[in-house]
Amino acid sequence: MSEERLSIIKVRDILMVTMPADPDDATVSALQERVLLAMERSTARGVVLDVSAVDSLDSFFARMIAETTRMVGLMGGRTVLTGIRPSVAITLTQLGLTLGKTRTALSVDRAFEILRDGSQQVQKP
Repeated sequence: MSEERLSIIKVRDILMVTMPADPDDATVSALQERVLLAMERSTARGVVLDVSAVDSLDSFFARMIAETTRMVGLMGGRTVLTGIRPSVAITLTQLGLTLGKTRTALSVDRAFEILRDGSQQVQKP
């Protein structure tokens, strides 16, 4: 898996990040660096991280998402994770993995709404 398949685009003042289906550790590590660089270079107010193509999450991936969310927060932004499949939610729960205080949404549209209006009412895994 190549980290080039990690997509980051700016939609108005929000960064839209799409993870590939089976990200390896290098891709997951690149997520953090590329998102933080994009935050620094843009005037983004937040990040929507879409994992809808991802079939499974391991503890490393979960930890990197939680850490990236905290780092985006330190840079003045907010992150919303979207597209968690049932299999991913089940695995996270069964393994006792957490995503910290990462906000979640069922759809990309809802994630954009959360970032636009500052809503705190978000479903958490």
